[in-house]
Amino acid sequence: MMRVWILPMLFVLCGSAVATGLLFAEGPGTAAALLLPFLALAGVNSPLIFPRPIGAREAQRRSAVDGRPVVFWRPGCKYCVRLRLRLGRSAHQLHWVDVWRDEEGAAAVRAANDGNETVPTVVVAGRPHTNPDAAWVREQLSAPV
Repeated sequence: MMRVWILPMLFVLCGSAVATGLLFAEGPGTAAALLLPFLALAGVNSPLIFPRPIGAREAQRRSAVDGRPVVFWRPGCKYCVRLRLRLGRSAHQLHWVDVWRDEEGAAAVRAANDGNETVPTVVVAGRPHTNPDAAWVREQLSAPV
């Protein structure tokens, strides 16, 4: 579980170290201007922007009941972040499985992608779709079950 916070913490620590050095050399304005992009990268790569992940088994069970897609993702994946941001509020209607937290989810992604843990992988009606367009995923939310 700690692994999901490594990348965001590295962004914060590196940004803080560089900003501290610039604080004395260049002044507070330059230091703050440099720290902000590091904090933004930490935020985007943190698990906080994603809906709370559930296990693969539970996601598949819920999807069978409500027909909503299951999204397999991992923190730090720029394609997962892009999908999440482009989905906007509709992202909360999906079932999210963090493959770094759930071994069954990682195994499902490897099975769907020729042994590779390629994310995001979105499963709709039992069929996997690797790195789909956000508009297509949104359409699947309104499609009849």
